[in-house]
Amino acid sequence: MWGLLSVCVLAVLCVIAWFTPALSVRTVRIEGAVAVPEQQVRDLLEIPSGRSMLRIDTNAVARRVVSIPKVRSARVQRIFPSTVRVTVVERAAVLYYDSPQGAHLLDADGVEFAVEPAPIGVPKLVTGHPGGADPVTAAAVAILAIVPPALAVQVSEVAARSISDISLNLKDGRTVLWGGSNDAERKAAVVLPLLTRPGTVFDVSSPNLVTVK
Repeated sequence: MWGLLSVCVLAVLCVIAWFTPALSVRTVRIEGAVAVPEQQVRDLLEIPSGRSMLRIDTNAVARRVVSIPKVRSARVQRIFPSTVRVTVVERAAVLYYDSPQGAHLLDADGVEFAVEPAPIGVPKLVTGHPGGADPVTAAAVAILAIVPPALAVQVSEVAARSISDISLNLKDGRTVLWGGSNDAERKAAVVLPLLTRPGTVFDVSSPNLVTVK
């Protein structure tokens, strides 16, 4: 009898929580939205005020938020009794390329997510057919993720002729011939000491036989 009573009480509580305002949404908190307007995120949530917390499909809400091009990921959480928290991770530009429409921004995944002025310090990509679907563009993005941070901050332009012929033009006029993404650890280990030598062209494309001109 006690077991049956407990089940009945639990069922009543579930019905109350599901269909009544007892656990309804009263607050929606958005975190991490800087470049993305908060109102744009709110417009996609589709969470009516007063809806039961239990009736919110958090995965569906997150998918709608991720449809914003500048959003890399989104997490939607229920915080009982009445708050929904949406945490946004925005895309950050690591490269850009010019076109008649303006600067196209690319993130660390090689995703082209905006056409707008590039942030200060983001290197320019120079290649034949730039774009998110271009393998040479993807190789350039991957190499920027490989190079040591102390070198990455010096790069003003990435010249990518092919996936195995990529150069880094530095802000001081020097050039690093990087090659492809092979032997990445070895190249990263030798490039900074090499840059302490006098010269203008530093070739680490074959890291076991580096040259300076």
